[in-house]
Amino acid sequence: MAIPKLDAFQVIGDPSRRKMLMLLSTDSLTINSLADHFDMSRPAVSKHVKILHSAGFISIKDIGRERYCTLKKDGFEELQAWISHFDGFWTSKLKKLETLLNNKNNKLSS
Repeated sequence: MAIPKLDAFQVIGDPSRRKMLMLLSTDSLTINSLADHFDMSRPAVSKHVKILHSAGFISIKDIGRERYCTLKKDGFEELQAWISHFDGFWTSKLKKLETLLNNKNNKLSS
């Protein structure tokens, strides 16, 4: 079964996948180790892992009979770019407000 290509926000929109990312932020884990943290079937966990992998959030490395999942920065870059756009937007708005308030204060004190 093919995994549909989701955008980064669809990927992190699922609470189980967000929890998987949080768990992987502390260490690499096998798929079985990840599954231990969830009340869902092993195939359901594997499907979430495949989605995270196809979206660039994790890499999967086979070591012996185990498959280890590790965070990867690629998937997070789309999120960071989107957030950075709005950081710039709000910084600009706050700077304009600061200038407006400073000008008003200068007029009042003159």
